[in-house]
Amino acid sequence: LAFYCALQVVGLVIGGIGLAGTFAITGMPQWRVSAFIENNIIVFETIWEGLWMHCIRQANIRMQCKVYDSLLALSPDLQASRGLMCSASALSFLAFMIAITGMKCTQCTGNNKRIKGYILLTAGILFIISSIVVFIPVCWVAHAIIREFYNPVVNVAQKRELGEALYIGWVSAFCLLAGGAIFCCFCRCNEKAESYSYSVPSHHTSYKTHQMHRKTESSYSKSQYV
Repeated sequence: LAFYCALQVVGLVIGGIGLAGTFAITGMPQWRVSAFIENNIIVFETIWEGLWMHCIRQANIRMQCKVYDSLLALSPDLQASRGLMCSASALSFLAFMIAITGMKCTQCTGNNKRIKGYILLTAGILFIISSIVVFIPVCWVAHAIIREFYNPVVNVAQKRELGEALYIGWVSAFCLLAGGAIFCCFCRCNEKAESYSYSVPSHHTSYKTHQMHRKTESSYSKSQYV
């Protein structure tokens, strides 16, 4: 029982880390960062492009950020990433709340182990789906940046590098996937243990009944003999 409780806590903590990372990268502007290539080294200026705003950081000057005036100002990969990351944030938050209600230490759904197992299975599936939804925009944006970086047609000043948000996104997606896998495996192991605990007493009871039946028959035969 203590092992199962600890496993649930580990899955919830890992899923919570993925949830926090998903929220963080959704609002971070460091998705696309200005590249330092050849003689185009801009020492006094750094450009960040995110899902909601772009920022310019200059030396000895405070960073200035501006929200995009229109959705059309974003590249197609960032446009799609905005919707996908909002969906991933909602899914991961829903999975986290469902996982809390299904844990052994909570009494929201009573003490029915089968119901709690189904709740944890639902939370695990939602965590896995949210991890996939996070992987898609992060990998898409990274692929677009790498493709433009090695494209000789693109102007050097317009090329970008991978930002910190993409690396955090990969870690967050992995945490969501690991948390969902833990909850799914826990539900499976719980079902096996429950079926085993049900099968053993029934066999033991039938064995006892058989022994009592044999004892009754033997005593009855001896009385008849006398």
